[in-house]
Amino acid sequence: MLLQTAAAPVAQAVADTVIDHPGVDFATAGRRGTGPAVFRHRLVRVGAAIVIFLALLALFAPGLSRLHLLKEPIQQDLKGIDADGMPLPAGGGYLLGTDNLGRDVLSRVIYGARVSLTIGIAAMLTAVSIGLAIGLSAGYYGGKLDLGLMRFTEINLSIPAILLAIAFAGLMDGRPIHPFPAAWHWHFFDFQLKRGMVSLFLIIGFVCWPGMVRVIRAQALALREREFVQAARALGASDVRIIWRHILPNILPTVIVLAAVNTANTILLEAGLSYLGIGVPPPAPTWGGMIADGQPYFVTAPLIVIAPGVAIVLAVLAFNLIGRGLQETLDPHQTR
Repeated sequence: MLLQTAAAPVAQAVADTVIDHPGVDFATAGRRGTGPAVFRHRLVRVGAAIVIFLALLALFAPGLSRLHLLKEPIQQDLKGIDADGMPLPAGGGYLLGTDNLGRDVLSRVIYGARVSLTIGIAAMLTAVSIGLAIGLSAGYYGGKLDLGLMRFTEINLSIPAILLAIAFAGLMDGRPIHPFPAAWHWHFFDFQLKRGMVSLFLIIGFVCWPGMVRVIRAQALALREREFVQAARALGASDVRIIWRHILPNILPTVIVLAAVNTANTILLEAGLSYLGIGVPPPAPTWGGMIADGQPYFVTAPLIVIAPGVAIVLAVLAFNLIGRGLQETLDPHQTR
């Protein structure tokens, strides 16, 4: 939970920037050599290096398995447990030891990166899409629409994301859903909700969007009164064109910062759900699931828990570093 709260200062700093400097044209500021400056920032470089390292391991894991440089993550080896049925420590053919079923811990950590990074990024894109749609609509149109959308957002903010995710995940039990009254025997619209990567990233995305809505709304409120927006409106531009061509480009830098920070939260939430046993179902390796399975053996084989724990810390830290570095670079009023 400490890692989850680490993203709060970054998001608050972005919100404070928007409120304190509502007239900043971030799109214009971003064209003044900001691109190269982003990659020169130390925090961005460190965070990007960690993400690239994890992504390359995840990408080439199947190839390494085919070359027999990495064991299959679900392969159970009788030689991977001792005479008492306990996991083996690091050494021999197992760089990080084995788990209670004789599976290679290193292989499962690397393959777990495929699950965590895929779900984390997909959930982030889902949350950003929802946050943009609600934030831009509330900020640009205002009035009763703004009031209703923001009250709905505040209701969602008042409920912990982990509780909402658990509630939604509880519906993914494979039972058929009949959308019509029971008396209607129309079964061609029946569907099933099953646990998997797609359902999990949709659940996480649906509970992680409220935090960015208020920041996006604040910028939309400020930008809709700017002269270039008023000029476009006077020339007859439609609301969709104004939002798409004039407002959205100016808030993209802030959205990118929020997306990077939100990715850290989605990865952490996915690990938490997997730890609770409601993430991607086994035998797919997940970092949270590995920690849960390895807890009974922590004294005799601590790497079963430490290895996926370190992977979670690195992934969350990397995206938080990227978010902080982007915020310092893209905010023209940041004091260095």
